[in-house]
Formats: sequence, C-alpha cells, structure tokens
Amino acid sequence: MIIGLDHVVVLTGDINAASAAYQTLFARAPAWQNSGDGAQRVLFTLDNTTLELITPSGDGANADRIRSVLAAQGEGLASICFRTSDIAKMHRRLDRLTLKPEAIAEVESRDAASGAVLSWKRTRAASEATRGVRLFFLERDKERPLSVRTTPGSITAMDHVVVSTSDPERAAALYGARLGLDMALDRSHPDWGRLMFFRCGDLIVEVTHRPGRETDTSQDRLYGLCWRVADIDVTHARLVKSGVDVSEIRTGRKPGTRVMTVRGGTCGVPTLLVQPSAGKDV
Repeated sequence: MIIGLDHVVVLTGDINAASAAYQTLFARAPAWQNSGDGAQRVLFTLDNTTLELITPSGDGANADRIRSVLAAQGEGLASICFRTSDIAKMHRRLDRLTLKPEAIAEVESRDAASGAVLSWKRTRAASEATRGVRLFFLERDKERPLSVRTTPGSITAMDHVVVSTSDPERAAALYGARLGLDMALDRSHPDWGRLMFFRCGDLIVEVTHRPGRETDTSQDRLYGLCWRVADIDVTHARLVKSGVDVSEIRTGRKPGTRVMTVRGGTCGVPTLLVQPSAGKDV
C-alpha cells in the first residue's frame, strides 16, 4: 500500500535561514510556503519527494509540540511521511499490525505566494510502536508543484533516507514485513556494521546498525539524507563557489558511484550527495 516517500520533515529554529541554506544547497527555489496550525512551513519539492522545513509559530498545542521537540533534539530530521494510494486501507493495516494509528485527519494547505490549495488525508503510527521514529502516512490526489531550478548543478532527487537502529532484526520486521517495503539489500561488514536497503518508490530507506554505538537499545532514530545529482563535479564547484562547506569528491561504496559530504547548511542533518552509477540500481 505504500507507493513512495511523500516527504521528510526537518525542524528548524530559524526558517528564513534554513530556507536560504537549502535553496543554496538544492539550487532550487521553494515550491510552497504557508503558516497555520502553530507552524510556519517551507517546502522544496524535488523529482521524487519533498523536504519540508517547519518552525513553531504563535501559540497553541501544535506550536508547543514543535517547540518541545526542538528543545529535546535540536534542529534536524523529525519525521518521515510515506505516501499511500488508499489511506483507509493503510489505516486498517496499521491497526492490524498494532502500530496504533491516529484517526485519519483531512488537511488543507494554501500557498502564501500563489494562493493555490492542496488537500490530503493522513494518519500517524504511534512512536512507541515504531521504536521512536515518527512515521506518517498520507494520501493525496494531486501532485505538488516542483521547485524551480535556479542554477546548473542542482539537486535532482532523494537517493535515500537513513534510519539508525540498535536492533536490526526488529527494524527489518518493521520496515519489511509490517510496512511491506521490499528489502533490496542486507549486508554486513566489520568496518561499518550492517546495512539494509528497503525500496520505497524510486528511493531507498536505508537502515544502519553499528554495533557498540547504541545508547538506548529500545529506540531507533532518523539519521541523515542522501540526495542525487546528475554531475557531481558541477555541483561540487557550485557549492564551493557559494561558500558551502563540502568534502572532496570520493568513490562511493556502491560500484560506479561518486559522493561528497555536505558539512554545513543542512539544519544539522547529516547529508551526502551522490552521482548514481550508470548501471542498474540496487
């Protein structure tokens, strides 16, 4: 029932600075901006998913919740939202799997610039049932507008989102057997632990386990993001010229890929850029 990754949420204490930083990183303009329900939001929609920046705004329960999460974890990845073709069926499945979904809510958003309106239906699994990772599920019948490219060397799409786990067997059961994502890879290595790749549309949910680094074995956490670029040399040159702190380009773990690390301007989200291989993906 999951057909893709609809969006990821990044919390920030300064949405203007965060929006400017991601516009520089992506070389794409924001596609949607609005305020309401205790939050201010800026969305960047790429070719296969959306990054949503959120900061608390005003008073109310939702603003208080966002402030509470910011105080507890600081800026960074806060949640991921899967897209489904039938929210009612998804809700029933989550309930059968004892993931304790919230009641389905109908939500509407109006873009501050254009006045365009988007609406959707969503639910959320209980965090205590998903090992602490906030997982939302959403059905919408209309595509979001894409973020316009502003310069060459832009980010094209998401490659993968990383979940760090202290219990790989339970994580595999959650993302594979219970949520129904197809496991494309399960590999262990003495230097970097265990990697599991779960297909989600045309990107990957990567679950990582590094033995000996756990502080709380009952909780997983959203860790980082990897974005695709068409020509990593062009993107590297653009970011260096813009003053973004990036690593040198290096060979990726997957044969035929080249990668670089973004070391700042991401609201604390560990970020990798990859030029995919010309061959078939994992």
